[in-house]
Amino acid sequence: MAPADGPPGTAATSLTVGLGAGGLATADMVLNIGPQHPSTHGVLRLRITLDGERITRAEPIVGYMHRGAEKLFEVRDYRQIIVLANRHDWLSAFANELGVVLGAERLLGMEVPERAVWARTLLAELNRILNHLMFLGSYPLELGAITPVFYAFREREELQAVMEEVSGGRIHYMLNRVGGLKEDLPAGWTSRVLRAVAAVRARLPELESLVVGNEILRARTRVVGVLRREMAAAYGVSGPIARATGLDIDLRRDDPYLGYGELFAPGGPGRVVTRTAGDCLARLEVLLEQVHVSLDLVEYCVDRLRSLPPGPINVRLPKVLRVPEGHLYTWTENPLGINGYYLVSRGDKVPWRLKLRSASFNNVQVLSQILPGCLVADMVAVLGSTFFVVGDVDK
Repeated sequence: MAPADGPPGTAATSLTVGLGAGGLATADMVLNIGPQHPSTHGVLRLRITLDGERITRAEPIVGYMHRGAEKLFEVRDYRQIIVLANRHDWLSAFANELGVVLGAERLLGMEVPERAVWARTLLAELNRILNHLMFLGSYPLELGAITPVFYAFREREELQAVMEEVSGGRIHYMLNRVGGLKEDLPAGWTSRVLRAVAAVRARLPELESLVVGNEILRARTRVVGVLRREMAAAYGVSGPIARATGLDIDLRRDDPYLGYGELFAPGGPGRVVTRTAGDCLARLEVLLEQVHVSLDLVEYCVDRLRSLPPGPINVRLPKVLRVPEGHLYTWTENPLGINGYYLVSRGDKVPWRLKLRSASFNNVQVLSQILPGCLVADMVAVLGSTFFVVGDVDK
């Protein structure tokens, strides 16, 4: 098979010609999708082999956005790292920050104020909803449905307003600190959160009817890009994509952190959303239902915060924070899946090593298994349903 050649950003092709059944000349086409292409959610390159209209081989080629974040972590202190950590998956900034500060706090043996624990949990779930709404709006857009994105962004703006009020940021919140949060919650903020949640919950059925209630979208996604449960486990796929295969794993329940032990306890509002079909439609349905679950968790967190007595939201730190010598692995259930930081400290103000395990990297690799057999017309449907962020792949 001759390789596909061409400058970055082009769809280069090559042909391998042979004799098929009956002596007819046949040819496989090798096609480059990306790295500059609207269907790849960023600078991702896919090299696919086509037999007519059907994909026979797919190879994700990553690294075009590589920024060396892990090496940059090693020359920044634990406050500065947060600036970088919240950017690899720019749709999950608050969740990205959590892994860094939780790891440092555990090595320090630091106990964070209870108000900070519940405020972090609340903000993490708001961030999860914002992440999912982005994909719920953009995915139908990739299939030709223009309307849903306006409904999804209406709900995003409702929740973005309360996130912006508490942090000052719309995407990169920079609200976490080792020991808690940057500053206390604004007066009356929890009431505004509840009003925003009620407004989103009331209008969410409109978005659902436009997405999973759309016959054309269902026809484009049902039994397309099927990922088997065993394959998801073998590739380390996590998050909504894994749970759509029936892989029942969620760190919020299975290895609780923050306030999730209480939220996912028997009788609590937390539950793990799964499907078994493993196709594009199942992945979309998991995303939609998880929004409902996260709205329930946000309301519970607000009630818990209101029940707590007044107190600090963080721990007072020295001017130069040095983390004791040691190493540990901290993982969290990010909106797109498992996000892990392996932190190695030699007692300095900067980590000696901080290795990042991002959710999107594993989720993209499995494209090599689910794209073969699909029609080229279904390729965009499969790509969009894997819900990855390229910065989270390349780091």
